Amino acid sequence: MHKNNRQNRRRVRRGHQQNPWFRQHVSDERCNTVAQQSPQDSGRADDDEAPSTSSGTAGSSSAPDLPGYYFDPEKKRYFRLLPGHNNCNPLTKESIRHKEMESKRLQLLEEEDKQKKKIARMGFNASSLLQKNKLGFLNATSYCRLAHELRVSCMQRKKVQIQSSDPSALASDRFNLILADTNSDRLFTVNDVKVGGSKYGIISLRGLKTPSLKVHMHENLYFTNRKVNSVCWASLNHLDSHILLCLMGIAETPGCATLLPASLFVSSHPGERPGMLCSFRIPGAWSCAWSLNIQANNCFSTGLSRRVLVTNVVTGHRQSFGTSSDVLAQQFALMIKLWDLRTTKCIRQYEGHVNEYAYLPLHVHEEEGIVVAVGQDCYTRIWSFHDACLLRTIPSPHPTSKSDIPSVAFSSRLGGFRGAPGLLMAVQQDLYCFSYN
Repeated sequence: MHKNNRQNRRRVRRGHQQNPWFRQHVSDERCNTVAQQSPQDSGRADDDEAPSTSSGTAGSSSAPDLPGYYFDPEKKRYFRLLPGHNNCNPLTKESIRHKEMESKRLQLLEEEDKQKKKIARMGFNASSLLQKNKLGFLNATSYCRLAHELRVSCMQRKKVQIQSSDPSALASDRFNLILADTNSDRLFTVNDVKVGGSKYGIISLRGLKTPSLKVHMHENLYFTNRKVNSVCWASLNHLDSHILLCLMGIAETPGCATLLPASLFVSSHPGERPGMLCSFRIPGAWSCAWSLNIQANNCFSTGLSRRVLVTNVVTGHRQSFGTSSDVLAQQFALMIKLWDLRTTKCIRQYEGHVNEYAYLPLHVHEEEGIVVAVGQDCYTRIWSFHDACLLRTIPSPHPTSKSDIPSVAFSSRLGGFRGAPGLLMAVQQDLYCFSYN
């Protein structure tokens, strides 16, 4: 065993001495540090400490990949990877990966600001699309769908000015979630407050018109220290009269589904009476959906572990339906249909989405023919619903963080029936609009 140790030390010294790049860019002190490492330390640095991107970075700068070291192409020298203990600014795999992701995000933001027109598909532009339509190569349906995709790929980012009766709250509260109503003229928001917990609000989108993008925030003093798992608009008195929230349990307080009247924030209907505010004890609810089907009137469903619970808010009657997995998404059908579930195979795959463990919503817009999702990498991706082509990848305007994943809402009529189509993105304290004509 001692003989093998001496041989390993000689191999390390010989490798460093025969490498002119290493002698040029690494100090004698760092060479001695590597030479004096035990074989166990060298192996651990090779297996656990080397980043997955170090070989690619080293290769691009013609620098060899050394176990336990990272080559910085800007400073043109090697740095030793540290295990992430209490040293000052340790160079670890996580810090290197975060630095590379931030550099990529800034590069994409710069490209988006410079590039006015983007191409969703190869050889895909307005002139060629119009020419193919005139020559009869595209029918009306395909032409409208592709024209819509072209407009989506050319959306430009603009910051929205938020007006509120409490400007100080706008500077400190951070957006956690936004959800547009049926007509896309209101946004329900969940904001993380600085003192802890969350509060709710409704943003009126009536003023969301170019060139001045202005909206008004109607806040409520309703605070909660619970995590919001899921939100949906509910139509009890009239269309989108309430908001349904699934709240996680905390300490000895069980989870629940809460029904909040939208009139608590602002009354959009003249003479509207205060709506019903109620709470249903439903522990462990991951998702919720409100029924617009007349055969399940005044009902909502909550997705739990391996079952769905349907509750009538007027009578309190409940029905439970078993499933083979946890229910993280659900939706009521407007008409009663029979579904053939025998063909359990993948029909279409939307590539590029990044999510390892978080519960992140997926927005399917059949009318616009697109699918929108925000990943854990804080990139917003838009696919064609028809053929799963990736139309757009939008970087976050703020540095990437697990606590600052953007929340988005897409509609062909932002601000109401005559509103402009586009995407709304909320991240940290800011609201952005990606609109097109």
